[in-house]
Amino acid sequence: MAPIQENDDFSPDARNPNRREFLVDAGTTMVGGVIAACAPTYASSTAAPNTQGAVGQEHSASEGSVPITLRINGKDYSMRIDPRTTLLDCVRETVGLTGTKKGCDHGQCGACTVHVNGKRALSCLNLALMHDGQEITTVEGLGTPEAMHPVQAAFLACDAYQCGYCTSGQIMSAVALLEEPCGPDDAAVAELMSGNICRCGAYANIVAAIQQVRKHA
Repeated sequence: MAPIQENDDFSPDARNPNRREFLVDAGTTMVGGVIAACAPTYASSTAAPNTQGAVGQEHSASEGSVPITLRINGKDYSMRIDPRTTLLDCVRETVGLTGTKKGCDHGQCGACTVHVNGKRALSCLNLALMHDGQEITTVEGLGTPEAMHPVQAAFLACDAYQCGYCTSGQIMSAVALLEEPCGPDDAAVAELMSGNICRCGAYANIVAAIQQVRKHA
């Protein structure tokens, strides 16, 4: 039996498309399906940025949003958000406090570390709705350039950063560490800081900064 010879005009019948027409139609259908599957299904937050901390200020919201009041750095922020909004996205995108960084968004790098009721927490793994009314502290609430927190000053003195992207999360974890049970040696500090990744490798200086604060506490 002679082999079938491929050509662009395999069938002249209009009811049976040739190879080129079939591939074009299939490709168009596939691309349309991918676009539909990738379209965003919801916004991370429906509230407009509110950096003033005005108590009781409500924002326009879409269907399904819920009211919430977050107390961040001593200020109350009232808003309506999608109940699936993470604390990280709410702090950064809605409230406008961008010192808290989004790194892996999977709870593995520590860049998004904040304090909730005095304890460190990974804001990318927590829903904002879970912390309605609780005390939240971000790196902006620790100190100012004129009056830095001792840990911030130590990071500066010990050069405990390079690119700086992880620094806010490192500082928030370091401040929490001061109130946690921790052995006196560097290895103990490094163990409690192991949840914070520094891709630049400034670990030795980070530990030195924390130890400097602990010695003068």
